[in-house]
Amino acid sequence: MISWYVPYFLLQNSIGVCNSRILVLGLAFKENCPDVRNTRVIDIIEALREYTIAVDCYDPWIDRAEAKHDYGLDCLAEPPAEGTYDAVILAVAHRDFVETGVTGIRRWAKPKAILYDVKSVLPVDTVDGRL
Repeated sequence: MISWYVPYFLLQNSIGVCNSRILVLGLAFKENCPDVRNTRVIDIIEALREYTIAVDCYDPWIDRAEAKHDYGLDCLAEPPAEGTYDAVILAVAHRDFVETGVTGIRRWAKPKAILYDVKSVLPVDTVDGRL
C-alpha cells in the first residue's frame, strides 16, 4: 500500500515521481535491532523502484555487508546529506530516528519534500502521511 501512497503524495506536492529521490530510514526487521532477516522494508524499496524512483536506505543499526549480501542493497554508511531527498519514509522506529525528530529528519529532505511515517511514531500533524 505504501508503494502507492508515496507516489501519490509526491504528485500532490508537484514533485515528479519518475527520477525522484527517496530516503528510507531503517531496514531492520524491528526497531533497535540489527537483524535484517525477514524485513518487509525491502518490499517498500523494491515497489518504489518500479516507479523509477532512486531509493537510498539508511540504517545505523544494521550490518551493511549483510544487507548487500541478502538483498543486493547498498545502504548509506553515513547519515544522509541535507536537502537531498524528495521524500523521506520512516520505515523502522529506531530510537536514533525518533530522537532526531521531525525537524532533524526533514533536514535530509528538500523544502517541498514529503515525510511518510510508516510506524506512526512522529506527531501526526508534522508528517504528510502515515499508516
